[in-house]
Amino acid sequence: MDGVKRPFIFAVVLTFVTLPLQCATLERLTLDDMIAKSPVIERATVVSSYAAAEGSLIFTHYRLQVTERYKGVAVSEIVVPGGTANNVKQFVAGAPQFQPGDEFVFFLWTSKSGLTWVTGLTQGLFTVPPGGDSDPVLSRAASHELMLDRTTGHAVQDQTLTMKLSDLRTRIARGAAQ
Repeated sequence: MDGVKRPFIFAVVLTFVTLPLQCATLERLTLDDMIAKSPVIERATVVSSYAAAEGSLIFTHYRLQVTERYKGVAVSEIVVPGGTANNVKQFVAGAPQFQPGDEFVFFLWTSKSGLTWVTGLTQGLFTVPPGGDSDPVLSRAASHELMLDRTTGHAVQDQTLTMKLSDLRTRIARGAAQ
């Protein structure tokens, strides 16, 4: 019995250790919150990436080609939790993943360690559609993670947000002036 029990327990433990966590809890941020909390807002294209382990955590670093800056000093590298390093894959629920060529309006903040992060994880990203339109309609997909209202602490549903780039520029300029 003991010969069967040990491999079974090992298999159960291994299964649960390798399963990604399926939930993150985020504070729901309005567009005005995003503008206020983001010292840097820019339009950029993802150029490349690499992952690195920092102790037991893995972070993916993305190089950006900035095409427009709306607020703050342009940033050419950001970091996102999760990734694959040293043959270990780490998934962080709610963390965005990018491919070279992806274009976004990024809402960013820099930690005390000097690393720059996307504000509110996927909340801080507006997808720029391909096609070269001078005033494209941007979209921010609704997050599927658990979101809490800052005031009440109650769970709330996130919603997809779409708007023209010119309208977003106006909102950022208005928010930055306050």
